[in-house]
Amino acid sequence: MRKFNIRKVLDGLTAVSSSSSASSSSQQQQSGNRESDIPETLQSEHFQLCKTVRHGFPYQPSALAFDPVQRILAIGTQTGALRLFGRPGVECYCQHDSESAVIQLQFLINEGALVSALADDTLHLWNLRQKRPAILHSLKFNRERITFCHLPFQSKWLYVGTERGNIHIVNVESFTLSGYVIMWNKAIELSSKSHPGPVVHISDNPMDEGKLLIGYESGTVVLWDLKSKKADYRYTHDEAIHSVAWHHEGKQFICSHSDGTLTIWNIKSPAKPLQTITPHGKQLKDGKKPEPCKPILKVEYKTARTGEPFIILSGGLSYDTVGRRPCLTVMHGKSTAVLEMDYSIVDFLTLCETPYPNDFQEPYAVVVLLEKDLVLIDLAQNGYPIFENPYPLNIHESPVTCCEYFADCPVDLIPALYSVGARQKRQGYSKKEWPISGGNWGLVTQSYPEIIVTGHADGSIKFWDASAITLQVLYKLKTAKVFEKSRNKDDKPNTDIVDEDPYAIQIISWCPESRMLCIAGVSAHVIIYRFSKQEVTTEVIPMLEVRLLYEINDVESPDGEQAPPLPTPGTGSNPQSIAPQSHPSTSSSSSDGLRDNVPCLKIKSSPLKQSAGYQIELVIQLVWVSGEPPQQLTSLAVNSAYGLVVFGNCNGIAMVDYLQKTVLLNLGTIELYGSNDPYRREPRSPRKSRQPSGAGLCDINEGTTVPEDRCKSPTSDVRDNSFSRSRSSSVTSIDKESREAISALHFCETFTRKADTSPSPCLWVGTTLGTVLVIVLNLPPGGEQRLIQPVIVSPSGTILRLKGAILRMAFLDTTGSIVPPAYEPWREHNVSEDKDEKDKLKKRRPVSVSPSSSSQEISENQYAVICSEKQAKVISLPSQNCIHKQNITETSFVLRGDIVALSNSSCLACFCANGHIMTFSLPSLRPLLDVYYLPLTNMRIARTFCFTNNGQASYLVSPTEIQRITYSQETCENLQEMLGELFTPVETPEAPNRGFFKGLFGGGAQSLDREELFGESASGKASRSLAQHIPGPGGIEGVKGSASGVIGELARARIALDERGQKLGELDERTAAMLSSADSFSKHAHEMMMKHKDKKWYQF
Repeated sequence: MRKFNIRKVLDGLTAVSSSSSASSSSQQQQSGNRESDIPETLQSEHFQLCKTVRHGFPYQPSALAFDPVQRILAIGTQTGALRLFGRPGVECYCQHDSESAVIQLQFLINEGALVSALADDTLHLWNLRQKRPAILHSLKFNRERITFCHLPFQSKWLYVGTERGNIHIVNVESFTLSGYVIMWNKAIELSSKSHPGPVVHISDNPMDEGKLLIGYESGTVVLWDLKSKKADYRYTHDEAIHSVAWHHEGKQFICSHSDGTLTIWNIKSPAKPLQTITPHGKQLKDGKKPEPCKPILKVEYKTARTGEPFIILSGGLSYDTVGRRPCLTVMHGKSTAVLEMDYSIVDFLTLCETPYPNDFQEPYAVVVLLEKDLVLIDLAQNGYPIFENPYPLNIHESPVTCCEYFADCPVDLIPALYSVGARQKRQGYSKKEWPISGGNWGLVTQSYPEIIVTGHADGSIKFWDASAITLQVLYKLKTAKVFEKSRNKDDKPNTDIVDEDPYAIQIISWCPESRMLCIAGVSAHVIIYRFSKQEVTTEVIPMLEVRLLYEINDVESPDGEQAPPLPTPGTGSNPQSIAPQSHPSTSSSSSDGLRDNVPCLKIKSSPLKQSAGYQIELVIQLVWVSGEPPQQLTSLAVNSAYGLVVFGNCNGIAMVDYLQKTVLLNLGTIELYGSNDPYRREPRSPRKSRQPSGAGLCDINEGTTVPEDRCKSPTSDVRDNSFSRSRSSSVTSIDKESREAISALHFCETFTRKADTSPSPCLWVGTTLGTVLVIVLNLPPGGEQRLIQPVIVSPSGTILRLKGAILRMAFLDTTGSIVPPAYEPWREHNVSEDKDEKDKLKKRRPVSVSPSSSSQEISENQYAVICSEKQAKVISLPSQNCIHKQNITETSFVLRGDIVALSNSSCLACFCANGHIMTFSLPSLRPLLDVYYLPLTNMRIARTFCFTNNGQASYLVSPTEIQRITYSQETCENLQEMLGELFTPVETPEAPNRGFFKGLFGGGAQSLDREELFGESASGKASRSLAQHIPGPGGIEGVKGSASGVIGELARARIALDERGQKLGELDERTAAMLSSADSFSKHAHEMMMKHKDKKWYQF
């Protein structure tokens, strides 16, 4: 696995020359009086940062538990996270501070509490009766390591088994240790000379709570009598034990072993097992023992009133099944079903109708926790179908490579995506309702639609409904199906610039209003999609190939020749304006035998059936140039009103008219400047080296290293995988500087030159050297003319400069509101041609959302907001005066900057590599929020972090989970109401009826007064050095947070009384200590008196 190389950043180069910075500061002073023109409503009190919800599959799961009465599922992870699931839409994430792995979870069934055991030998009691669960108590074991815990139903005494083989007992109410200990040497045979190993199982006999079954790793099982404090029976087997399970009648139990066998024991026959089964062993002839199999890691034994019992196990496959997937085996009577899983099994639990262990269990489902999935199997239906999972646990189905978040979308968008996505659903699921149905939903206080779009390594794109802190998949688009797949490795074309995942999505540009979607992939390909509710078959896929060059001449220019001015398209200077092709160019090598004019991927030549949803409008591919592969794209933008798409990389920029399927612009970055290039750069021929594979995009798992020689901009745009941002004057940095990448693109309708009197369509281009250039777009009239007349693209001559690579650009009107780019409202494209032509033309008129200039002064009509890695500027248009400037960071750099709407106003939100989240007012760029949130630990966070409107933001916190946060004070205040409740008052089912004869002859379940056995009066105090009690933060805080009214007051009064009682107790102890010391003092004094009673004073 590749590792990322993250270095500290020193940015020495200032892209703004001293003269321009001096002039901008003077301009700022001159225009200071204009600040009052736009009243700013956002203040620092409107901002507060907090985590809202975490979605997705718990990363690296390690433990599983289920409350059968509350119907809540808990999953613990190797990083100390705790995820709780109720009914779909009720989810909760908690974190243990130590970040130690969770080894076991135990619900206090129907009590609204959960015990977690961690690998650092701590036990924690969680209170689930509040919306944000918190720890009430913790207990840290000092001398022994915890290996297994067991909490009997409706008991307050938790059995804790250790690595040394001892069992300690914890009172879960006070979280203190009992003095009652079961020592390993007392439990096993005195004659046994070896240690039995760690405790791997503890459970009480379902019919007699006074009998405890203890399983040791070595193969010894002991039935311990709690009252008489001795072993009743000892069962020895020569194979190591992994798990043990009781039959509900308490007369038999089953053990799973490391040789793939199951042994069933009668409790009163310890000499040998009643039966030995090898579920997956090949039965050999001559009555020999079957061949050993892989260990059976867990077994469960569940009974039903009608029919045979279920024996369910994981593992145990024979060793010759190499390459076979992990399996869960369900043995029911004479039938054995082997259910293959996609990932290895971490744990499983059988869900039963009753919480009572001494009743028929009536199993109805099995929940299987896999390494990367959660599966629920229906035991009641033939063939054991799985339930359709309603939680968003498949975000990582293919690794996420990029992510975008859109809040306040058009209201008809989610229903439209849902309707096309509903047709993609798989069949064959269980007909029953999802059984994990506990908890209640929170109140919906946010009414605006939110959508998260994720791009994946396999080229798929998923649209998620993220409204009101929930997440649900709406629709999945597979972008790879337009390309030919290589059937075997030999057939694979050697034009790939990445070794694996050639279809991985790098950039998503989406216009929610027009529903136009554009993606850039890792193989230097761009695909434009339109949304349609009708299925179509495309006979020939429209495609273009673009030869994006870097060099001007093929030889190094010795005399530093200036770059020619920007050519005007339409004058014949653009050989790339080729007609759409259905097949890649045949010219695969240049005269010197180097690969040339070949795209990286091959487009399908056969007709393509496209179902309702997103359908291909155009595929654009960059081609190899004289042996050099096309460089990966660093920026992308699409505009539906103009019918244009533009993209750039470290070689240059290309603009395509996707309506006419022509290339309008194809320039090296240097050529964009014309004669205004501020950097003395000499054109050079492209490097002949092949781009290193992978570029780490498709595997944003933990850590990736990338060879240093891949094309980087001098500031190494964040889509690169290296964070080296030094700009020393060495030869290498000069070489890099000549490779200036396009880092930001923004279509808009604004003033392009100082002399403009009205706004016009244009494209603003930002580069990694901090330059902003403006390109004017001259669009033909709409309707038929738009499809015939060419779009004229010309330079404006406007150049603006900032320090650091440009990240984001936006425009404000004179009221300070964001001016969104013009768009064409969505309409169904696949309609029959015989409709009224005029009607069609009417519909095609784009919505231009630039402000009207009639009522305002023409001199100051708009403000451009530009954010770079280092600073932000607000520039007044058309005068191009910099009226506000803010240096965001000196020592770090901005990874993501977004200009967003919040509370009927707007602000700039930034996430820096040093972990700070900052917001600035607009247009004055006053700092409003600066919070240290999280350090940038890996590239995944940098690649997926995004801010959106209404104070929302999200990022990929692990390879499988999306973390959502808010920076809005209002959302933070409403969050408590919006969160679901895990605990709901439910009556515990009635205990099973013992029956007349069982009651008469004592055959029913025997209860035990555990208090009498384990309480301090009977067993004394436990050793203080064994474990240390730590009060949790969730005690009083939890009550404060969730209690209200009389109940809250009562709870607080009770806590106050408890505290008072505790203090009185301490006072009592101190008084007792003083009494005893006074007593000993008087004793010593009396002894002294007796000693010296008969002595005269002169004898002393």
